[in-house]
Amino acid sequence: MRTYRDIAAIVFMGFGLCAPACWADAFEGSDSARIDASPLRAEKKTPLQVYSTPRAALQAGLEGFRGGDAARGIEALKIAAAGGEILAKWKLAKIYASGEGVPHDDLKAYEYFSQIAENYDDDDPSRRDAAIVSSAVVALGVYTRNGIPNTGIVPDPGRAFQLFQFAATKFGDANAQYQLARMHLDGTGAGNDDIEALRWLSLAAGKGHVQAQALLGEMLFAGREGVRPQRARGLMWLTLAREAANDAAQDKWIVDLYEKAVASANEADRHEALAYLEDHLKRRN
Repeated sequence: MRTYRDIAAIVFMGFGLCAPACWADAFEGSDSARIDASPLRAEKKTPLQVYSTPRAALQAGLEGFRGGDAARGIEALKIAAAGGEILAKWKLAKIYASGEGVPHDDLKAYEYFSQIAENYDDDDPSRRDAAIVSSAVVALGVYTRNGIPNTGIVPDPGRAFQLFQFAATKFGDANAQYQLARMHLDGTGAGNDDIEALRWLSLAAGKGHVQAQALLGEMLFAGREGVRPQRARGLMWLTLAREAANDAAQDKWIVDLYEKAVASANEADRHEALAYLEDHLKRRN
């Protein structure tokens, strides 16, 4: 019984889109594999290669990307994906989402993420695959929340909330927990609830999620409705987030929150925050 299909169906409900059909005649015989047809072919044609197993195709695909041969890598990954290699599907989804070696295509990324989610067997979970499945569910949640322009994937915050909640509770996914907190703070997909947001941020921050640490720090430092200010603890989380921020453009909001808090903190706040930080780092080690 594949109980996750009920969750995965959320993604397709009302969109007029189903999961991509299985590739016909993807594998010939028991000793070799090749792709004959696929709706998700690479844009740049390369001669088809023969691999002994889907796992061999996966290895060749990953090596192709590491060696700078994106076209060869994509073809090999498609063979591996058609053979059921979940990592190949995830890698292809990430490739299309980022436009790495192919034209950027969110719909194709969405389709590969959907294959991963739909084929997850809740009765026979694999620890090795758990992180990949969780990542795929969160990616589907983001696509579902925001929609994909000019496709049947329209914004649906309520369904996105369900996907984030599944990944947050089933897998303990820190990014899903962060996304849930943001939705509670914004009141999208669920009612506005600062206490629930604080709970999810605390879980994600404890796992080292940098954005969650920053947002948790800001909430604790300034306080919110129902959340009393804890300036020293807030400054500690902001300090951790600031130290981990390494993208000047993407993490500017984290730096801004940290600098604003430091500017208004008094000497007692800084001294107590340092003590909290030292204790936190000791417990982590």
